[in-house]
Amino acid sequence: MSDLSTTTSATETQTAVKKNRLTTLFMWLAIALILGLSGWGLVNSNRVRPEAGQTAPDFNMQFFNGYEWETVTETTLADMRGKVVVLNFWASWCVECRVEADLLEQRWQQYRDQGVVFLGIAYVDAEPNSLAYLQEFNVTYPNAPDLGTDIAQNYEITGVPETFFIGRDG
Repeated sequence: MSDLSTTTSATETQTAVKKNRLTTLFMWLAIALILGLSGWGLVNSNRVRPEAGQTAPDFNMQFFNGYEWETVTETTLADMRGKVVVLNFWASWCVECRVEADLLEQRWQQYRDQGVVFLGIAYVDAEPNSLAYLQEFNVTYPNAPDLGTDIAQNYEITGVPETFFIGRDG
């Protein structure tokens, strides 16, 4: 009787191990697929990266609640003509973004009264993670999500963080 229960236990253990390996494999495949599609979206578009002297590509943005621009919840880059815009692409999972977050906030505080607008664009980041990041680093400048990578593709970003400086004339 002891041999039967040992055999059953061993079989159950082997089944559990196989199930765990399979679950882990599917998890890694899902992560690889997500990263692959994100990368493909960045490099496989027909857009041309904006260069100095060119008009910056316009885009629509709907700000995160609490991170609006002049109490506006939705706007376009064109609406900000006449102001210098610092456009920063970031993600909560990006180590380098975490390093520069405090510096960006400091510069926002320093230049905001001089007609400079900082815009944060959360690149393929879930809203709860983005909001947690913004709160963790006490970010107060306007921020909006870019889950579909439309804005990132317009700017041909190659990764995060990436920052663009846009003159008063756009």
